[in-house]
Amino acid sequence: MHGEMTFFEIGVPDSARAQEFYGRLFGWEFPPTGEGSQVWINTPTIKAGLHDQDAEARIAVFFSVEDLDTAVQAVRAMGGSADDPGPDEPGFGKFASCVDDQGVRFGLHQRLS
Repeated sequence: MHGEMTFFEIGVPDSARAQEFYGRLFGWEFPPTGEGSQVWINTPTIKAGLHDQDAEARIAVFFSVEDLDTAVQAVRAMGGSADDPGPDEPGFGKFASCVDDQGVRFGLHQRLS
């Protein structure tokens, strides 16, 4: 579905500490991604990831789009900013980080076909 929240990512200074906190709070499990301290987050309803060494300490929300390149161009045309889409993430699709015309961060996600 277009515009549906499809993924979230938590960026923190200390991944192990966040895993302890959110694991105890929500019962989440954190299988490794195979990339350093990055882990997946097993939630009952949505795919998610967690990484450390993030000075901003934030939760990023990603919304579904059918065509990531077109959506990135639209964000830019409407006065926002958007990173160029990243490469396909195995099992997930492609992502782009964006900022709307008022400075709010969000992400776009094109699922695998």
